[in-house]
Amino acid sequence: MTSPDSMTVFDRALVRRRRDRAVAEFSDHSFLFDEIAERLADRLEDIIRPFPTALDVGCHDGAMGRVLQGRKGIERLVACDLSPAFARAALGPGNVTVAADEEFLPFAPGSFDLAVSNLSLHWVNDLPGALVQIRQALKPDGFFCAAMLGGETLLELRRCLYEAEMAVAGGVSPRVSPFAEIKDAGGLLQRAGFALPVVDSDTLTVTYSDAFALMRELRGMGESNAVLARRKVPATRGLLFDAAQRYAQLYAEPDGRIPVTFQVLYLAGWSPHESQQQPLKPGSGQVPLGDALKGGGCH
Repeated sequence: MTSPDSMTVFDRALVRRRRDRAVAEFSDHSFLFDEIAERLADRLEDIIRPFPTALDVGCHDGAMGRVLQGRKGIERLVACDLSPAFARAALGPGNVTVAADEEFLPFAPGSFDLAVSNLSLHWVNDLPGALVQIRQALKPDGFFCAAMLGGETLLELRRCLYEAEMAVAGGVSPRVSPFAEIKDAGGLLQRAGFALPVVDSDTLTVTYSDAFALMRELRGMGESNAVLARRKVPATRGLLFDAAQRYAQLYAEPDGRIPVTFQVLYLAGWSPHESQQQPLKPGSGQVPLGDALKGGGCH
């Protein structure tokens, strides 16, 4: 399913290969996925209802499934990932795993009470279409809760690579993948047909010994650049050393370590159902606007 206004930004085959490659040592680099899985699960605790059937979209090594095991009345969890290797790695007690593209979900309408996604949707080309498919896979009054990387992520690395490439090569190409902005996320949920959409964000700051340690971490996460418009030749040693030097000069803390920003957007919404609270129709208010303003201290 492809929405009319979708764009092809990412090389999805490359995303899959990089995830496949990351599986073997992923546990050494999975701190962010583990932390956000816990935060998503904590948000679900605020909802007082069980979710017997659940879908984990873009499961990676199954962190979300492990955190949800035995919680929220989940009796059956289906986990899917673009990477067949990750899908195998995510297999655990009480769940089923499937190798499936987030842009082409193979699930029948109305299959799940809950859908979650932990740091995967920022690699989707057709995000509106993927959200529509997730909503369709939910039963009426089913709940969707997701986390994805936002536009402030890796802002320091982005700046340093841009400035280094301008200095070394006299021009730039995308060296860090683009991320969604929080101001757009609520509209995407509404367009996908979710009711009562809510979007908020967290910013996590992590420190590394240097920019090369950060780049190794991103590779280990399977999160390195997969933009179609990227230069197909690897960055030169000169470019990388220049970027690392700039990073240290601009951002290094007193102990010499460099900070790295990860902005996480949290998306939540419900599959529509007649029992849900509905917005009032225009003109249905009971208090005239003029009377309301008189009592509000406006002059």
